[in-house]
Amino acid sequence: MNILVIGSGGREHALCWKIQQSPLLTKLYCAPGNGGIEDVASCVNLDSSDHEAVISFCQTNKIDLVVVGPEAPLVNGLVDDLDKAGISSFGPNKFASQLEGSKGFTKDICAKYNIPTAAYQKFQNSEDAVAYIKKNGAPIVIKADGLAAGKGVIVAMSEKEAIDAVNDMFAGSFGDAGAEVVIEAFLEGEEASFFAFIDGENILPLATAQDHKRVGDGDTGPNTGGMGAYSPAPVMTDEMCDRTINEIIKPTVQALKDMGAPYKGVLFAGLMITDKGPELIEYNCRFGDPECQVLMTRLESDILPVLMATAEGNLDGITPKWTSDAALTVVMAAKGYPGSYEKGSVIKNIEAANALEKTNVFQAGTRKEGGQILANGGRVLNVAALGKTVKEAKDNAYKAVEAIEWQDGFYRKDIGWRAL
Repeated sequence: MNILVIGSGGREHALCWKIQQSPLLTKLYCAPGNGGIEDVASCVNLDSSDHEAVISFCQTNKIDLVVVGPEAPLVNGLVDDLDKAGISSFGPNKFASQLEGSKGFTKDICAKYNIPTAAYQKFQNSEDAVAYIKKNGAPIVIKADGLAAGKGVIVAMSEKEAIDAVNDMFAGSFGDAGAEVVIEAFLEGEEASFFAFIDGENILPLATAQDHKRVGDGDTGPNTGGMGAYSPAPVMTDEMCDRTINEIIKPTVQALKDMGAPYKGVLFAGLMITDKGPELIEYNCRFGDPECQVLMTRLESDILPVLMATAEGNLDGITPKWTSDAALTVVMAAKGYPGSYEKGSVIKNIEAANALEKTNVFQAGTRKEGGQILANGGRVLNVAALGKTVKEAKDNAYKAVEAIEWQDGFYRKDIGWRAL
């Protein structure tokens, strides 16, 4: 089989690394890829927003399946155009991708189908939003409705912080994503990530994971795209997983069917486990990043049959095999992230870290130049490791982190703290 993966981050490196192990694979391409993906796939200079170019590449290279990594191509309808051209793809269509592309779309589904989530209101102007904040007080959650690279959510602990966030969003701090703002009640509890493959009808849950969104140790500072993750997440007991499927995932899948756009792909539910049980924070219509890195690290079986079955509607009867070991990944980011940061600094000793037992370094914001790996983004490396326990996985991961030489990088020192 010839496979094309769309994307350039650590998530796509992990997917390519896993796909490359499949005995069913003939040729693996990644567009555009990064400095690390070059080691496991043929990177091609292809703009995923140019759908005609992607289709032409697939036809010329006899691509059997396109695996869309990031959310933007999904929300922009790449899967729809591939489908029209008769090319199989893994990921939801444009309509179903509104689950991530519009916070308001998802909240309205929750209201209609009685899916547990925080109380909310949608706003098109700052005056009404500010009045709502003053009426309800803080803490309160402010969300840009559209895609904002994982950064369009402000958990405001004071009214002033909430009002500033609303004014910033309507002033364009997140571009078009902030043209509409969703304001939610603050939920108390522990966050967890729940993933399921869905083929339009069947639901196949994956292993559980927990992300660390905030930039600083102890979950302090602004939200990021994710500073680390581990799997499994102890908070997601068998009972909590069953409740998540029955109370959240199943009614969402039914909603999309009722709307004439059955969901196909991986559905990622960001949850808050409260005293009442699981409540939906948000949906993502693709693998989490960095959760994908720990999931691929723990997946023992071949991923290609699962991806194909999801795309073709044949998930029933498929059971992936997971290692009982825990996995943990630490994100190494450029100093200044999630704000402004410099590009171009040299990173050394990735090979030495990769050579350590049970360790993989997935590259995200990197590029190769003159035989060197250079930083080329905000989140730059994902250092992942296995262990019999979360503590052992953490120790292995941080041992690898310390082997890497990168003066312009930083990382959290406490990934996995909730499990420990």
